[in-house]
Amino acid sequence: MKVSIGSKIISGPWGGGNLFAKNLSEYLTSKGHDVIYDLSEKNIDLILLTDPRKRSESSSTLNHLEINKYKKYVNPNVVVVQRINECDERKNTKNINSFYLEASKVADHVVFVSKWLQDIYHDIGMEKEKTSVILAGANPNIFNSYNSASYKEDEKLKIVTHHWSSHVNKGFKIYKFIDSLLENEEWDKKIEFSYIGNSSNEYKLKNTNIVAPLSGIELANELKKNHVYVTGSINEPSGNHHIEASQCGLPVMYVDSGGIPEYCKDYGLSFELDNFTEKLEFMIKNYNEYKSLLKDYRFNSNKMCHEFDLLFSKLLNDKSSSRIKHNVSTIGYFYLLKNSVVNNLTFFFNFKTNISQILKKVINKEVI
Repeated sequence: MKVSIGSKIISGPWGGGNLFAKNLSEYLTSKGHDVIYDLSEKNIDLILLTDPRKRSESSSTLNHLEINKYKKYVNPNVVVVQRINECDERKNTKNINSFYLEASKVADHVVFVSKWLQDIYHDIGMEKEKTSVILAGANPNIFNSYNSASYKEDEKLKIVTHHWSSHVNKGFKIYKFIDSLLENEEWDKKIEFSYIGNSSNEYKLKNTNIVAPLSGIELANELKKNHVYVTGSINEPSGNHHIEASQCGLPVMYVDSGGIPEYCKDYGLSFELDNFTEKLEFMIKNYNEYKSLLKDYRFNSNKMCHEFDLLFSKLLNDKSSSRIKHNVSTIGYFYLLKNSVVNNLTFFFNFKTNISQILKKVINKEVI
């Protein structure tokens, strides 16, 4: 099976969409599938649309309009799957839901990262029959409970959170509240709080341990130094942050909002801003009970990718009975050529930029 995943793979700390593409790409490749990231080949079996917006800050490599052209001029038999992990409710935007709904018309099937998100799109008219939910997961080879810290009653409870985005809906009202608790002598003896990632300029954290954005093993090791994870994220379709923490063996305290409860409800403790201290006291008293629940935590990237692999195979089998005999048109060959040229130019300029950066480092080192 040849799969085109419409996303660049970006190394280092980045958002959850990039981690999804990386994990899925590695999984499919390990199963013997051929994975590419554009529309430059005529024999693609399945296209995965990850973000139709193709913004400069996005890792997306293709959109629904380009897929439509590919289907029309190059390969009408290609299966198209769209994965949606975004909505207006997440960051108080206005046009994402309608835009994603329009983009979904090119797809044979749409996958959502939570039932909460699926319901939002069903309510605005998306066909229920063409949708399903596949819950997200992190790489278990990196995010696991090996060497995870254990809490003892005579020590401070170490609380942590982490986010790539500094948007207020990530939970900064909660994080500011925890930060202010540390000004109270009683709480300062009980807890300490760390924030990993890009912090908010609006909500300054004065008493919190601020750690620069991390990824991979470095992030996992930093998380494992702590006892409890807190997420104040609002209207989050899924989020990777709490999944990574849970896989590292940290009980999660979470707000009952968005798709997060679908991941956390059996393994953590929900709270609201006005009862946070009460719930935190409860977590401290019942810590070992919550810690033990995570032995059966059922989400990880292997499970997620396996479900995508099964879905892809089913959709391709269903499509095989209605395949159309088709020769690539002249327009189609021009379309393939254009994609190939664009991709080669992109590679060249990226390579040139990387070489320039390396040379600058070498020169600076020599000067020093």
